[in-house]
Parts: sequence; structure tokens; C-alpha cells
Amino acid sequence: MSIKLTKGSKLNLTKKEPSLEKIMIGLGWDMKTSNKLDLDVSMFMIGKNGKLISDEYLVFYNNLKSPDGSAQHLGDNRTGEGDGDDEMILVNLASINPEVTELILAVTIHEAEARRHHFGLLKDAYIRIVDVKTDRQILIYDLDEEFPTDTDVEFGRLVKQNNEWTFVASGVGGKEGLQGYVDRYA
Repeated sequence: MSIKLTKGSKLNLTKKEPSLEKIMIGLGWDMKTSNKLDLDVSMFMIGKNGKLISDEYLVFYNNLKSPDGSAQHLGDNRTGEGDGDDEMILVNLASINPEVTELILAVTIHEAEARRHHFGLLKDAYIRIVDVKTDRQILIYDLDEEFPTDTDVEFGRLVKQNNEWTFVASGVGGKEGLQGYVDRYA
């Protein structure tokens, strides 16, 4: 059974899903109007110092694979057209570089300020985690309801502690864009 998360909730994935190795992080969205809006999911692979362990450990539309091969972005969807997940990142939790202690998942709107786009223009926007082996959704977090004026959201964090992965639904909205996250974590 899938868990619908709310801001601040936590889920120990290792305890809930002991056989979990490979996950798919999926982002989906539709528009309230006929305008097109380009959402992007990015994953920051963070070390103990709270920073990227190197620039190549930012997995996003311009760097589709982490150097350790544990994470792969499946490409940029610029419209959100179609059903289901519009952007996806595959992650093999067992093969992540041991220096990585946290995976930060951010969703940003491409050129939000110039185009005057924000999450309030979306309907049915979500991000979810799926067990790749069983194709079963483990958790989902709705993005559009909580962040009507924001242009980016730190959706959540996968935190590794004592060899266990816990998902924390951080739900922090803002207006800094992808570059703001890069400045913070690089």
C-alpha cells in the first residue's frame, strides 16, 4: 500500500521495504490552462559536509548520470504532456558512493521568473518513489496544493544513517530556481 506524504513526515524505507534496492523517482504534472510549463527534477548527492561530493553528483537534465553509476535521469520533459511520470530518476541505493549521506530532491520550473510560471498553474503535480523490482509505488507527495506561488520546491530528502535510508518530506518552497540550489549545495 502506497503512503501519501505530508510536509514533515518521515518514512524509513529500509525498515518498511527491507528488500528495496532500486527505486524510481517520478515527477508528473498537468496544466490548469493551455500554457506549457517545464518542471525539472534534480537530485543532489550530498556528503557529510552538507555539500555535493563533487559537481558531477548533481543529477539533472544536463548531467543524466552520477559518476558512480548509481543514479540516472531519464531525460527532460518540457511540457508535461501525457499521462503518468513526465520525468524520472532511477537510483540503485546499494551502489551509491559511500561518501553520499543524503539525496536531496528538488523540483524547479525552467525560466519561471521570465515566463511568470509558478506551481499554482499546475494541477495533479506529484513526485513519487516506486520500487523498480515490483513496480509498486511506495510513497507519493502532491506538489501543487501546498505551493501555489512558489517556483521551486525541495520535495524531500533520502537520508542514510546507520546503513538505513529514511525519506523525509521536507516540502520547502521558494523562488530561487535551480541555480539557487546549486549555489547552496556546490
